[in-house]
Amino acid sequence: MYQDRVVLCASSSYEKKYWFNEDFATLPEQVKQELKIMSVLFTEDVGGILSLEFEEDGTLIFKVDVDENDYYFDEIGSALKIKQLQRTKKELLEAIEIFYKVFFLNEDIARLLDSEE
Repeated sequence: MYQDRVVLCASSSYEKKYWFNEDFATLPEQVKQELKIMSVLFTEDVGGILSLEFEEDGTLIFKVDVDENDYYFDEIGSALKIKQLQRTKKELLEAIEIFYKVFFLNEDIARLLDSEE
């Protein structure tokens, strides 16, 4: 269905834009809003382009891209902010991973929930 990584959403401090992959339109509105707020605040805070992407196995990762001449980008702040989001938004991020694995990778939800415990 997809090759390599699947982008869930992305935010750019350069273009002041947020993008959401409509393949995930069935996610609850509250989850979509949370992703938007989290992504936009991240790029406003540290700069660059943030994308949330699924790896082949369904793991959700934070990917940051930076323009070559962006001397204002805060690389250390970026890494710290990602760690903070992974900690404070852990339940949300895990739920999105389960959603992806069940509805896109056709994995068994019972097995996924058992492995979470």
